[in-house]
Amino acid sequence: MVHKSGVAGELDYFTELCRRHNLKITPQRVAIYRILMGCSDHPSADYVFRIIRNDFPNISFETVNRSLLTFAEIGLIAIVESTSGVRRFDPDMVSHHHIHCIKCGRIFDFQHVDYDCIAVPDSLTERFSVVGKRVVFHVVCPDCIKKGAKVEPLSETHTSVET
Repeated sequence: MVHKSGVAGELDYFTELCRRHNLKITPQRVAIYRILMGCSDHPSADYVFRIIRNDFPNISFETVNRSLLTFAEIGLIAIVESTSGVRRFDPDMVSHHHIHCIKCGRIFDFQHVDYDCIAVPDSLTERFSVVGKRVVFHVVCPDCIKKGAKVEPLSETHTSVET
């Protein structure tokens, strides 16, 4: 499929993918997807729930969370697990990597061709079926530094690569 750019193209893609997976297109699901597409910081289900209640005051947290998990199952969004234990959702399905602030929990996207080219070791492919790879840098973000967060020096033992 050739995607149109902008909101119309995103909604067309949403509609197409939902229909392909026999998923009913409800106003609530469209609103949840629109919220995700308007976020650049990997929102949590709780954040999406708080925002959507402005338009759908009777919607339950379970409905929002279930919709987000369903969107991930059909490949519309990705689930991003953070070290804080809060599950976040990423609407950007183009290959990219993450920067995770260990103080505030925010997750930022970044692209770098060198990281896209990291080979999966044979020791993994011999034992596992690797379905993806993503580099994650754990940092203290500029906002947290401005607020006085302590910054510990880089230690090789804290390096993390998600596969």
